[in-house]
Amino acid sequence: MRRVLLGLATMLLVCLAAEPLDLIEGIPRIIDGDTIELAGMRGRLGAIDAPENRQTCASERGRSWACGRSAAEQLARLTAGGVACVAGGTDRYGRALLDCILPGGRDLSGAMVASGLALAYRAYSTRYLTEEGEARRQQAGVWQGAFEDPWSYRKRRRKATAPDVLPARCRIKGNISPNGRIYHLPGSHDYARTRIEASSGERWFCDEAEAQAAGWRAPRRG
Repeated sequence: MRRVLLGLATMLLVCLAAEPLDLIEGIPRIIDGDTIELAGMRGRLGAIDAPENRQTCASERGRSWACGRSAAEQLARLTAGGVACVAGGTDRYGRALLDCILPGGRDLSGAMVASGLALAYRAYSTRYLTEEGEARRQQAGVWQGAFEDPWSYRKRRRKATAPDVLPARCRIKGNISPNGRIYHLPGSHDYARTRIEASSGERWFCDEAEAQAAGWRAPRRG
């Protein structure tokens, strides 16, 4: 039955696509509340932004709860029966931007926003404002209390790990991309454009030996 439902979802995606796109199906591995691995490809759900894995929010009574972890768990529950996705472009970290349909035809990104465990990513799209408004009215998920927008949280964390607050010699950037864990030395080809997102497990290193011991490798080109 699941295969039949995914087949119908695949047909719906084909109809919605403006041009022929590659379809991938299966049960994904959950990275965080808006990022999955499917068929060997890492992708981010388009037009939404979920709390980061280590992010916390406040409940109605002001108590802290792990909204980032809850977002990832919600995504795992929704996709337990499989998904059908199309990829359209990539983000600045090289992740595929995905539109995914659940068995029965429900839009996965819309379902995450409706649960209150993801936000419409207004900087890039207004596609899910209706779902967000409804989640807010129902005080679902993060809307039950105070929270920090995921994009603001990431920006604040990046500032906390900026080079000017690190020891002078710790300038090696440990990046995580679809190609794996790669470190970039100052002056190398991709060094200037590489941004470190500590909340996603990326980090700074003081020397190459430290980076290699932690599981990072040098890029194939300097």
